[in-house]
Amino acid sequence: MSSNEIATRDEQQAVATTEQQPPQPTNELMAWVESARQANIVAQSLAKTDFAGAYRGKPDEITAAILTGQELGLKPMTALKSIDVIQGQPALRAHAMRAIVLHQGHEIELVESDDTHCVMRGRRKGAETWQTVVWDIPRARLMGLLNKDQWKKQPKSMLVARATGELCRLIASDALHGLPYAAEETDGYVHGEIAPAKAPLSVAALTAPAPQPAAETTTEPAYTVARDDKANDGVWDADAAEGSTDWPEPAQPPQ
Repeated sequence: MSSNEIATRDEQQAVATTEQQPPQPTNELMAWVESARQANIVAQSLAKTDFAGAYRGKPDEITAAILTGQELGLKPMTALKSIDVIQGQPALRAHAMRAIVLHQGHEIELVESDDTHCVMRGRRKGAETWQTVVWDIPRARLMGLLNKDQWKKQPKSMLVARATGELCRLIASDALHGLPYAAEETDGYVHGEIAPAKAPLSVAALTAPAPQPAAETTTEPAYTVARDDKANDGVWDADAAEGSTDWPEPAQPPQ
């Protein structure tokens, strides 16, 4: 057999072998799909346990939390305890936000904290200048936060959470990967649980004119003098006329 025939046969075998082999995941999207499949397998088991917390019985939400945590550098169980869904939007809890930023090498310090104010400072990795954030009760009152349940129960923790969210966005927004707000900053936060979303307003409800109060109308009873044709045979009822205060006094002739 000539060398040309051998080369041709080898090429044909190589093409046949390539056609028989299924395509392998060679890009990031395919790798992510495989990660999602594996995360869902784990989620199916976790959803049946108390460790799932607010995600119990919700394997799809657990899968999403695991994948989101993976992008943030969180392990699956840590992600379940660090990511809440508030009003349909995922959000990191303040302690998890600080942990992620610190893990990236940035610095955060709690300077002062009590029930009336919180001072926190931080700086980006390699930077020399510190950024300072102050949250106090007057600022919370200005934003209409003090009437919320958690602000009444634990103002100190809520002030720290607000300062954390603002500071982390200021020095390391890139470390948060699309989750820039702490769960405690999101309206509807209740003990880290998944709060039900509020019903959206319809366009008709937003554009409808305000209802006008109904005008009060009072009608005075009309005074009538009836004729009793059957009793008096067409003659006015003299007793009724004389006893009525609506009749004017008869004019008296001059003396």
